[in-house]
Parts: sequence; C-alpha cells; structure tokens
Amino acid sequence: MRPARLTPGDVLRVGAAGLLGRPTRVVLSALGIAIGIATMIAVVGISSSSQAELLRQLDRLGTNLLTVKPGQSVFGDNARLPIESVSMVRGLAPVHAVSATGTVSATVRRTDRIPADHTGGISVRATSLDLLNTLQGKVVSGSWLNPATERYPSMVLGAVSARRLGITQAGTRVWVDHRWFTVVGVLDSLDLAPEIDRSALVGWPAAQKLFGFDGHPTMIYERSSDAAVADVAAVLARTVNPENPEEVEVSRPSDALAARTAAAGAFTDLLLGLGAVALLVGGVGIANTMIISVLERRREIGRRRAVGATRGQIRLQFLTESLLLSGLGGVVGAVLGAAVTFAYAATNHFPAVVPPWAFAGGLGATLVIGMIAGIYPAVRASRLSPTVALAAT
Repeated sequence: MRPARLTPGDVLRVGAAGLLGRPTRVVLSALGIAIGIATMIAVVGISSSSQAELLRQLDRLGTNLLTVKPGQSVFGDNARLPIESVSMVRGLAPVHAVSATGTVSATVRRTDRIPADHTGGISVRATSLDLLNTLQGKVVSGSWLNPATERYPSMVLGAVSARRLGITQAGTRVWVDHRWFTVVGVLDSLDLAPEIDRSALVGWPAAQKLFGFDGHPTMIYERSSDAAVADVAAVLARTVNPENPEEVEVSRPSDALAARTAAAGAFTDLLLGLGAVALLVGGVGIANTMIISVLERRREIGRRRAVGATRGQIRLQFLTESLLLSGLGGVVGAVLGAAVTFAYAATNHFPAVVPPWAFAGGLGATLVIGMIAGIYPAVRASRLSPTVALAAT
C-alpha cells in the first residue's frame, strides 16, 4: 500500500482548519509576533524617514556653510576676532559669500514696563547687510535691513525671538535698553544658524552709534563651493587671525544636523533589540500554543494516523499551522509598523520611507521563528502512536 499524498492546497487547508477551530488562541499567539515585527518595521521606517528628511534639509540648506567664532587664549581668557577678519576671509578665492554678526551689550523687551532682567533669552546682535544672503534666509514679514535702516533704531527679529516677544508682523516697536526700536522684519527659522533665530538684529553702524559696539565680530558666516569647503576650512583660522590661529574655532553647521540624526539613530539599535525580544517571546508563545494544541488534539491525530496519514504528513500539518500562525502575526505587524511610520512622518512633515528590505526581512524573520517554534510540536505529534492517541480522552 502506498500512503496518500497531500497537495500543497491540501496542506494549507488542513493547517488553516486547525487554526480556525481556535480563533481566540490564534489571535493571542499571533499578537506577540505582530508586536515584534511592528516594532522593528516602525523603528526602521522612522529612522529611514528621519534620514530622508535630513538629506532633504541638506539639499535645501547646503553643506558649504562654515562658521568662525573666537575661542580662548592660551591663558584661558575669551579671545576676540580681529575687526578686519571679514575682509580677510573675503579675499580667499573660493569664498563667494561672507558676513558677520557681533554681540551687543543690550537687552530687548516687548515694552518699557517689563523688568530689565526679563530678556527671554534674546540676544542683540549687530549684523552686516549681506547676512541674509549668506545664510540663504527668508523674511516672512516686512523686509531685511538696508543701507538706510541699518543706521537708525531699526531691528529684524529671528523666528524664536519674534515668537517670544509675541510679534508676528513687522511695524511693531520694541524696547531696547533705553529707546524704542521699530521691527522692520521677521525672519523665517534658520536651521543652520539657530543662534540667529534667538537674536534681535540691528545694523552695524547703529550698534556702534547707539550701543558703543566695538566692531569686533563674534561670528563669521562663510560660503564657498562644495568642492572647496575642506580646503577653506583648513586655512580659515589662520586667515582670520594669522597671529593666533589657535584662538579661532571653525565649524560646519551641517555636521551638527548630521550628528543630531546620528544621535537619534543610536536608539535605533536598542529599539530593534527590543523588537527582536518581542519577536522571540512571540515565538515562544507560538511553540507553547502548538504544544498545547498537540495535547488537545491527540484523538484527531490518532484518527488521521488510523486512516493512513504518515508521520511526515502529521509533521507537515502542524508545521504548516505554526507557519500560518507566525505569518499572520508578521503580516499584521508589518501593516501596523508601516502605519506607525506614516503617522510619524505625517505628524512631523517628513517624507515617509519604509525600505522594502524591512518588509522582506520582517516577514522572513516571522517564518523562521514559526518554523523553529513548530518543529518540536510537529515532531511530538508525529510520534504519537495511533492506538495511544485514539485511547486519549
């Protein structure tokens, strides 16, 4: 006699029938797998979306901006940049835009009724007229300083400063030390220059005339071609202060954006590990469910063995049930993980990115977990003697 053969369709029907008879247990068992896969796909998706947003930001802002600020002298004192440093940087051949700001000893408040120590963290800075062009910034209300307004009590507010002062439109007056200044413009946020967002900007001549500003820049912004950034950065400190280049700090703001994303990505491995733990717990739950299923279905196994089912077919039946159970959890988890990614991206206005390999890897992992979890129960079921199985109550 030859044993009966099961087609792939028969195997799927038999495996599905075993699961459909216990829907509650199936849902609870698949839940662990679903949580693990959802966590892993969501982590990968959110990380990929953040990286896509970073690349989009860098494409928009450029990576060719360098900043120069004074460091400390060899005696630990605060150093100063030379007054002529901006013109010296402008003399470098690859440089196509350079501007500067200088810290002014003044405070800005909404009215003269507000105490002088309530500054809201807003600093007053003198600025050159070409700052907006160098930073590639945008004015959302009013206009930028011009050769006329830079000489008088006129001011442009950064995005954060305007918000803290409760100002949304140009034309409002603010109290700076002991005089009123007219807000002629409000800037959009500058991702590469967050210090400008928290500043109130006045013209260089007005700062010298009204506040006794000494003319020493405290921050220089420089742009050159992308190919020349490294070369310019290497000579910038010596160009700004030939006598004491060690007192000059040169940085690249776009690196800070990349570092921030890298720091956020440091949690990715941890969260992936947690997802893997959840996946492992789900696999243990499936193994436990299948073992209990074998114990409860001994009479079914005995009847199938009595009518000609081979041990291999019994193993295949229970292994198929385990794979279907884990596959169900994997599909549900993949959908949930993608949904979380799209919700996160939509909330933060990021491009939603879920790499295809994340789906393939997640579903592949569930099948591997399902196979491993189902091997022992399937072998145990196939070793049941027909007479013992039929005699079980």
